[in-house]
Amino acid sequence: MIRPAHLPPLLRAVLLCLPTLLARCAPVDALNATVPLDGLTVDRDVPYAPGPRGGMDIYRPTHATGPLPIVVFFYGGSWQDGRRQDYKFVAADLARRGMVVAVPDYRLFPEVRFPSFLQDGARAVATVRRDATRWGGDPTRLILAGHSAGAWIAAMLALDPQWLHAAGDSRDHIAGMVGLAGPYDFLPITGPDIKQIFAPADADLSTTQPIDQVDGHNPPMLLLAGDDDTTVYPRNTLALAARIRAAGGPVEAKTYPDLAHIGIVISLAPIFQFRAPVLDDMSRFILALPPR
Repeated sequence: MIRPAHLPPLLRAVLLCLPTLLARCAPVDALNATVPLDGLTVDRDVPYAPGPRGGMDIYRPTHATGPLPIVVFFYGGSWQDGRRQDYKFVAADLARRGMVVAVPDYRLFPEVRFPSFLQDGARAVATVRRDATRWGGDPTRLILAGHSAGAWIAAMLALDPQWLHAAGDSRDHIAGMVGLAGPYDFLPITGPDIKQIFAPADADLSTTQPIDQVDGHNPPMLLLAGDDDTTVYPRNTLALAARIRAAGGPVEAKTYPDLAHIGIVISLAPIFQFRAPVLDDMSRFILALPPR
């Protein structure tokens, strides 16, 4: 077992800050500083909706030939925090595997509540598909991905067709979905802040749960979680996978030993890829998906 005290100072600083890393803890900048952009082109502040949260960053290989799979990655933060600039370590390493990667911002609580962040996610996806060829992406191989609350957004868009339909797109065009440590089955809601976020749906909270949207017609889904996750228990991943299988839908599920909630997304960064083959598993799944 590798202990923080035995790691170089930068890695030790990041590890010690993991509980708050994705809430703009300073080491996220140090982590991103270890991720080079050579060979990549980044288009920043690409708009998909009006307002300061209606933009996205696009990462792509500079000299790629042929249209590439395009991944829309939604970050987590309990629907209350997050910004696209902090996810260079995710987007750059997926792009190096031969993908175009879009990281959109979306509106957060308390500015908005459910379902506004789903509506924003759907608008971002529709924009990415429309402009995919502009960045060398293949609009027939568009994949949704996310971590934590972002995995919830990706799953809801993949499972409930109403959101993309309302944005002028279709779930039938989604080639696949990858979820990292997603909250897919979290009723009853106990946290006061989460209750406020989903209050407009209190007449039927099942509408907020990915597990209750399963109809067997979802795109292929890869659901990943860490066995040591006590923030979003891995039972969310296993229960959703079981429900999809029972309905006849395509799904793979995998859990990783000794990996917790933040650790699963941090393991995408080059200096932490020794912890688990999350990037390898995502890349294998995405690159094997057929057009849709």
